[in-house]
Amino acid sequence: MATLSLKDVRKSYGRTEVVHGVSIDVADGEFVVIVGPSGCGKSTLLRMVAGLEEISAGLIEIGGKVVNRLEPRARDIAMVFQNYALYPHMSVFDNMAYGLRIAGIRGEDLKARVAKAAAMLDLAALLDRKPRQLSGGQRQRVAMGRALVRNPAVFLFDEPLSNLDAKLRVSMRLQIKELQRSVGITSIYVTHDQVEAMTLADRLIVMNAGVAEQIDTPMALYTRPANIFVAGFIGSPAMNMIVGEVGGARRGVVLNGGREIALPKTKLPPAGTQIVLGIRPEHVKLATGKPDLALTVAAVETLGADALAHCRLEGDVKGRENEFVVRLPGFTRVAAGDALSLSFDKRAVHLFDRASGNRLADV
Repeated sequence: MATLSLKDVRKSYGRTEVVHGVSIDVADGEFVVIVGPSGCGKSTLLRMVAGLEEISAGLIEIGGKVVNRLEPRARDIAMVFQNYALYPHMSVFDNMAYGLRIAGIRGEDLKARVAKAAAMLDLAALLDRKPRQLSGGQRQRVAMGRALVRNPAVFLFDEPLSNLDAKLRVSMRLQIKELQRSVGITSIYVTHDQVEAMTLADRLIVMNAGVAEQIDTPMALYTRPANIFVAGFIGSPAMNMIVGEVGGARRGVVLNGGREIALPKTKLPPAGTQIVLGIRPEHVKLATGKPDLALTVAAVETLGADALAHCRLEGDVKGRENEFVVRLPGFTRVAAGDALSLSFDKRAVHLFDRASGNRLADV
C-alpha cells in the first residue's frame, strides 16, 4: 500500500494540451474516482499514472517516489481494464498466476496467493475453466484477481464495468468496494457513470475538457458544486438551471419572465448581478401556497416510485434547452399539458455567476 501524488500533471499532443495541470494527494488506502464525459481526459490521466502515457509536465509520486520515468512494471501498480484482457487459451488459475510467474514467484507461494484471491472473489470453483466458459461478471472478477495477487501499491481501474449489463454492474460495484475496503489498497477508478462514481468513491475528481473542475467527497459535490458544470453533471436528473438577475434592493432573484423568487437578502450578491439559480428536481414540490414557479408539463417519465415531470421555461443555460425537471411521487397524477404550481426548498438553492459559471453563494 502507498500514497499517490499528482503535482500539476499535464499532457499535450503537439501544441494541444489535453490535461491541464491536475494536482491531488491520494491517501494510503483511499478510493478516488475520476469521472467526466467522454473525451474529458480521465483515461489519459489514469494512463499517465500507469506509465502507459508519457506526461508532458508535472510530477507523479507513488509511495513518495517520483515515477515519471519508470516503466509500468517498475511502478508497483496493477491495472484492471474495460475489456478484461484475459488470455483465452489459459485457465482462470493460469491467468491469475501469470504476473506472479513473470515476477519469478513459484511453488506454494504462488498457489497460496491465487487461492486467497480466488476465495475473496468467489472464483475457487472456476480455476480450471477457460475465459470462454465464464460470464462477463466472472471474467471481470478474474481480471481483478490477477491484479490482486500481485499485492500492488496502487490499483488502477479503467471503466471495468462498462461491458456489463445494468443489474450486474450494481452487483460488481458493490464487490469492488468491499474488496477495496478489505485489502486497503490505494485505488484510482475511471468511469463516465456518475452513479458508479458516487457510490464507490471516497473522493471524486470531476473532469471537463482536461480540467479538474472539482475534487471533493461525493456529498460535497452534490451539496456544494463549485460551478455550473459540476452542478449539472453530478445528480440524476441534472440540476435545474434558471437564468435571471438579483432584484432591486436585493429582495430576490428576478427571472427572465419577470417573476421574482424571494431569497434571504444576506446571501444575495449586489442588485443587478446576472446569475443562474440552480435547484435539483428532488428539491422542488407542488406548491400548497404561493408558488415560486408555474410551468406547463411537456412530458412525463413514470419510474415506479418516482415520476419525472419535464417542463419548459424561458431562458437557456449553456445548451440545457430550457428544461425544468420535477421529481414527484410515482402516484402523482400528472400528464403532458398539465399546469404545475411549484415551490422550492430555499435551503437547497444554489447561485452561480452567469458569466463565469462559478458558485456565488449558499442560500
